[in-house]
Order: sequence, then structure tokens, then C-alpha cells
Amino acid sequence: MKSIITFNPSLIAAAAATLFLATGCRKELCYDHYLHAPACRVVMTPAYEQEWERDYGAEWLRNWDTEKFGYEYANLRPAAPDGLAVYVYDVTESGSTEISDEFHIAPDGEMIGISEGDHRVLVFNDDTRNIIIDGMASLPTARATTRARSRASYAQYHSDEQTVGPPDMLYGHYQPSLVTEKNSSWTPYEFTLRPLVYTYLVRYEVVQGREYIAQARGALAGMAENVYLTDGHTGDKAATVLFDCELTPYGAEAKVMSFGVPGFPDRYYDRSGFRAPGDGHRYALNLEMKLTSGQSYTLDFDITEQVDRQPRGGVITVSGIRLNGGEASGDGAFDVNVSDWGDYEEIPLN
Repeated sequence: MKSIITFNPSLIAAAAATLFLATGCRKELCYDHYLHAPACRVVMTPAYEQEWERDYGAEWLRNWDTEKFGYEYANLRPAAPDGLAVYVYDVTESGSTEISDEFHIAPDGEMIGISEGDHRVLVFNDDTRNIIIDGMASLPTARATTRARSRASYAQYHSDEQTVGPPDMLYGHYQPSLVTEKNSSWTPYEFTLRPLVYTYLVRYEVVQGREYIAQARGALAGMAENVYLTDGHTGDKAATVLFDCELTPYGAEAKVMSFGVPGFPDRYYDRSGFRAPGDGHRYALNLEMKLTSGQSYTLDFDITEQVDRQPRGGVITVSGIRLNGGEASGDGAFDVNVSDWGDYEEIPLN
């Protein structure tokens, strides 16, 4: 008797699907490869510490004057980001770290698939425009800087510092050990991203001649040029942050984002304390005003004492600015200068 073999199309499709799942897929052709590839699944669940300044004695939160500032303290808190970058590092045989995986996930979390073992995980928001992430090949060198920016009328001031634009809001998180094992479920991972960028509310109080100011802009000199992503400390090199101002009834105001002061170990990461005031590092605040007459004036103020007490955001105020007979002056100001009003220039990056 002959055996007759028949083929059921639905059974063939089911068998093919089973074989596909058992053997995997072509990674380069699969948009969600990490979800079903042979790996350990980790559910990333982030939270955000939305702080715009750290208190080192100024106690702005407790002493905030809503009537004076025109808005609540909480209005300065940064928003949550639009997306996150997740970098997974493995330790090589030589003891160094190298990137094994990179993911871009939603701001409220997502599942990722990584290999089995002990990993280091670095997370930061990837929705920035003015920040440059550098040194990512190795964890100790991973840092954030900001784009160089120049202003012709400011070139003579603080020529030893690079001039830059303000950074965007940046959050960071580092986990030195995340151990994963293969199983039929997933590993929950909850973590908090903390600020790496802070805000200085800069207030220029003009007591005479405010009506003659057509435009205003400023510069904050002596601030950190970069911040390291793993522990939140800033590098020793200083930079000058250029920014635009908004005219107000009392003068001018700006909300200036910064990495904070240079050479500073953030106690909210390593809790090792902070730079002692009076160490010789100087900070200066510049104000450039274009008047309705077409003239431009520049004033520089020494704000070292104010920044020493506020190494990670806060309020900086200069007062007593007067416009008398076409000349500008201010309490504590120096280097008064009449100059042309030049535009900002973005410096191309290679």
C-alpha cells in the first residue's frame, strides 16, 4: 500500500513561525530585534528630579518673594525631557569599559534587551540641541559641553576663556553595576535622573534711564566649560556663557542655564562636599545695552561673592545701574565702554 502524504498550509505556517522564533531573526532587518533576540529583558522606569538650583545657604525655596520676582519658585523648575539615551558598557579583559549597546527610549520608560552579565549603565536625555556629548568611548571621559559662540563687542573681556552659548536642560543617571540573567520574565529597573544643568536667574536693576534701553544682553564669566556624566562633577576649565536678556519694568532679566562653577564635585552624586568660597576663582557678569539713541554701552560687575554661595544655580542681582546724559554706570561696575552692537556668531564645529 502506498502512503499518501498531504500538506496542511496552516500547519506549515505555524511550524515556520516556531522555527523562526527558535532560531532568531536577522538583526539588521528587524526593527524590534532586542525584544525577542536571545537576551535579558530589562524594563527601564525613570523618574526625574526637577530642580533648577541647589541650596548651599541662600534658601531661595523658603525665602522666595513671588511679588518681587513676578512668578512662583516652581515656575523655574525644568520640564521632563522628550526622550532618553541609554548606553550599556561592559568591562574588557584589560579592565577598561566599552559600549556594548545603545538605546533611545521614551521619557517614561521602555523595555530593552541586553546580554547576560554585569553591566554599567549611563542614561541622559537625548533631546538637546546646544549640548555636545563627548568622550563616550570610555565612561571616565564621558562629558557634556556646549557650543562655542562669539560676540565681537565682548572679545576684549575675559579673553582667556572660551565664549559659549547656554546649555539645554540635561539630566543624567549612572549605575556602576547592573547584573542581568536570562529568564522567562524581565528585570525591573527603576532609577532617578538628576540635573546636570542648573539655572541662574540674572537680574539687572536699573534705577535711572530704563526707558532709554532698546535691547540688552549679557555674559556670565568663570563658569564650568563641561560636566562629566557619571558623577556630575565639572571640569576645571572655565568658560563665559553669552545670553540674551528680556527687558522688564525694573531693568533686564535672563534665565541663564549653566553647568555651574568649575572644579565642583556635586554632593548629590558623590556627596564629597563642594568648593570652599574665597579660593581665588573670580566670576563676572557683563551687561551690554543698546540705547534708543543707537549707542551701546558695556558694564562688567564682579559677582564672585554671589556665585561662591550659589555654585549650582540661584539668583544673581546687580543694582544701581544709571543712564545719565548718555553715559552708563552702576554700583560695583567696572570696564565701562562705548561700542558697536555686533551680532552673535556661531562657531562651526569640525
